[in-house]
Order: sequence, then structure tokens, then C-alpha cells
Amino acid sequence: MVDVRYDLAFKLYPYEKVAASAPVRHPVVIVGGGPIGMAAALDLGRKGTPVLVLDDHEGVGQGSRAICFAKRTLEICDRLGAGQTMVDKGVVWNVGKVFHGDERVFEFNLQPEDGHSRPAFINLQQPYFEKFLVDEIRKAQADGCPIEIRGRNAVIGLEQHNDHVTVEVDTPDGPYQLEADWLIACDGARSPTRDLLGLSFDGRVFEDNFLIADVKMTADFPTERWFWFEPPFKDSGASALLHKQPDDIWRIDFQLGWDIDRPKELKEENIRARVDAMLGEGAEYELEWTSIYTFQCRRMEKFRHGNVLFAGDSAHQVSPFGARGANSGVQDADNLAWKLDLVVKGLAPDSLLESYSEERVHGADENILNSTRATDFLTPKSEVSKTFRNAVLELAQKHAFARPLVNSGRLSMPCVYDGLSLNGQDALKGPARSRVGTACADARLADGFLLNKLQDGFTVLAINAEVPTIAEVNGVDLKTVQLNTKTDDPHGDIAARYLGDAEGAIYLIRPDQHVVARWATATASDIETAVRIAIGQRN
Repeated sequence: MVDVRYDLAFKLYPYEKVAASAPVRHPVVIVGGGPIGMAAALDLGRKGTPVLVLDDHEGVGQGSRAICFAKRTLEICDRLGAGQTMVDKGVVWNVGKVFHGDERVFEFNLQPEDGHSRPAFINLQQPYFEKFLVDEIRKAQADGCPIEIRGRNAVIGLEQHNDHVTVEVDTPDGPYQLEADWLIACDGARSPTRDLLGLSFDGRVFEDNFLIADVKMTADFPTERWFWFEPPFKDSGASALLHKQPDDIWRIDFQLGWDIDRPKELKEENIRARVDAMLGEGAEYELEWTSIYTFQCRRMEKFRHGNVLFAGDSAHQVSPFGARGANSGVQDADNLAWKLDLVVKGLAPDSLLESYSEERVHGADENILNSTRATDFLTPKSEVSKTFRNAVLELAQKHAFARPLVNSGRLSMPCVYDGLSLNGQDALKGPARSRVGTACADARLADGFLLNKLQDGFTVLAINAEVPTIAEVNGVDLKTVQLNTKTDDPHGDIAARYLGDAEGAIYLIRPDQHVVARWATATASDIETAVRIAIGQRN
């Protein structure tokens, strides 16, 4: 019998009995219907690759959990069709303020420049994020995209073979078996898939606990991220965080320390005492959801194991401060889907999937490094460290040079795949922000935004340059977008972000909008070679 471990916020894929039969082979099976699994399923299905999602519940669990979704995640969701719905529902913010005690240290703007279609961040409860992806899956299914979701289907056994995986699935009507050419494990930090394969998940657990309280109230606080070191509120711990969410919900985090009585701290009267101290006696509010979490920074050694691929928290885990969990997981799905699609269709060798592990291990290491640094700054491990931390905060109030040293959770940015195996030539003396390996920066055009033109497949972007027309390379479709800064770049965004001092440029851009190669001028052979590198066909 499949356990029901939590209550649902939205029942999205009710259980339906699977007809008894011999094991059916599926091209792609995804284990876990959270934001990462649903993003991967939607991306693959929209590309025409059949995908089956297995989830052990019938929808999205209650509790806000991940709430801060970054600009890059929203750009990915734009490509999947759900971005605007998320922004419409979410709380948009760009500004954060840092306090030490009752003194404001400084504030920062995460998106100080214009010319982007999406904000630096929105706050949106994870149940909504997942629901909006499932809503897009339903639309895609109606348009004929081959996506299937099975609720109350829990994976309880796996067996790897040379070219497929046998999966044993438990349901309310008993177990059954199926086969998968490829299996993507998106089943969270406690991944049953990882355990079934006996794989390690190594890293560091920090000796601290944080209390989350989702509070429903009407308040006139600005829509900003407020963070306190040594907050002035009674019994609020070593740090506190305040965020606004949709529906008049406010997220409050309190840093409690390591040696705590968890059941005692989760009692409503004790939570209310802390919240009352922050908001003031007599404040009217309702407690919507509470939880305690511990910082952990861990990852698997590699994210591909035969025909099983790991994404999101099943592959890597970081502390919540910095909004790196769900955002990096969505980038995993974005990286993996186009590669797996090409492999399933026979357009790329399965060795291309090694680059998924290479690139996203690189991303995970960057996130873990930043997350670890943030945690060490938040929770100094010695009096010397604490003295240094407080000195930095004092200096930052008056001196700009000290502000980059303040770390209240450096917020998620897309990593750059510098020096990795799918990169082609960088033969343009252009801006560093658009170098090979970067995710493309958005830019205003005369008729919209750049990223809207880079939505599907490989793209050759030609700016003030002639480019040979190439329809496909090794069966992989290639489209061309031509721009002229005199007519298409009224605000100068393209010139600043993609040309620099160059008069013209040609960029090859991957389906996940990362730059493969760039040139001042390029021949058909240059472009074809770069495409082959990007799809793992160097020879």
C-alpha cells in the first residue's frame, strides 16, 4: 500500500488503476512530480519525446517550502509556457535590506539595469509553482504532447540493465512492473531511487536549526527581502528573515541554534511568542504553516548512473538561504531535457548525457560553495569569526567596499560553464557577460525581448553580420535570428550585452539558451563544427 505522508494543497493527478499487463517499455520515466520532475516532463513532452511521471501522491503537498524563484528560472518557465502565470500570481521584488540589531546596514538591488522581461525574483509558494507547471502539462496533453502522470504510484524497486531499467511500482491496487529506456530521479533529498541503487550523498550538515513560520496577515511592510543579524526581537535567535508571499502570507525565518527541543519549538504558543516579538504585541495574524529545517550541503559524486539520471534535490542539496534549491533544480531539468531528447531520437550519442553530469555537478559545486560561505557568515563558529563578522557589518553601514563581504545568503544566479566540454570557440572580443558558456542575457528589442526569439532548438544569432543559412546539422534543426542594432536595438541593450567594442557578431546558442560559440565572422564550417561539439559529436 502506498503511504500518504502529507496533506495536499492541490489534488492534480488522482490515482487511476493501471491495467495489468506485461511490463511496458517507456522511453523516459520520471520519478517524482515536484517542480523539477514536472519541468523536465513538460520540456520533453513539448519536444515530442514520450514521458511518464510517477508520483507517490496525487498532487502538491501543503506548505510554502521553496518561495524565491529567480529570473533565470522564470525565463526557463517562459519557454515552457508558465512564466507569465507565475509572475502574475507572484510577488515581484528586486530590493533587499540587511540589518544588524535594529540598525539598517545597507540595501541592495538585484536588478539595477533595465531591459529585462523578468524581475530578479518573485516570491511564489511552491504549491503554486508546481500547479502552474501541471496546468501547462494539461494544455500540452490536449495539444497531443506525449506526457502521462500517474499519482499514488511509488517506485519500490529498480534493476539496471545494459540498455534500460526495470521499475517496480506500488499502487493502492498492488504492484506492477514497467521498463524505461531512461529514468530521471527527481524524488527529493531523501531520494528512494538513490537508496535503491545504493549511491552515496556526501557533504556537510551544519549544526543549526531554522524555524519557518508562514503568517497570514495584512501588513504595510514593503515588498522587499529583510534580513537581520542578531535581531532585536526577543528570543528571535541569531538571525531572522522576512519575505512577502502572495495571498497576504509572510514568510518568517528564525535561527534557533543547534541544541533545541524540536517538538517544544514547534508548539503554537512558542512560535507565536517569537512572531509577536517581531510584529509587536496585539498584531493580528494566523499561522498557516510551520516547520524546522537544518542546513545541509551535499551532492552525489556524479548525476548519471547508467540509464538513471538524477536532478534537483535527489542529486544535490544546499541550505535554503540564497534560494538555490529549486532554482538550481529547474536549471538541471533545462540542461537535461534537450540532451535526452536528442539521445532518444538518435540524433546524439548517449555520451552527451555525461555532459549533463559534468555541467550540473559544476553548477552544484558553485551553489554549495556559495551556500557554505553564507552559512559560515550567518553562524560564526568561533568568537574570532563572530568579531570579524560584526566588524564587517559595522563597516558596511558607512563604507561601500565592505558590503560585498556581507553574506546574508548570496542569491541564486545561473552558473557559467567556463571551460567545459561542450564549449566551442570564443573568437569575439565581446563582453564577458555573453562569453561562451553563459546563459544568454535578455535584452529589449524594437519588437519585444531577445529571449523570446531563442525559444526552441539551436539558434544562430547574427548581429550586424552576414551568416550562411544552415537548416540542420547531423539531423539537428538550426534556426537563424538576424538583428541590426540600427533598427532592432533602440535602447542599446544588444550592443552593450553582446557586441561591446565589436561592430558585429555571430553567436551559436543551445536549446537551454547557453552560448556554445561566438565569432566576429563565421563560415558554415565554423557553425557546423560548433553544433557537433555541442551535441557530443566531436569526431
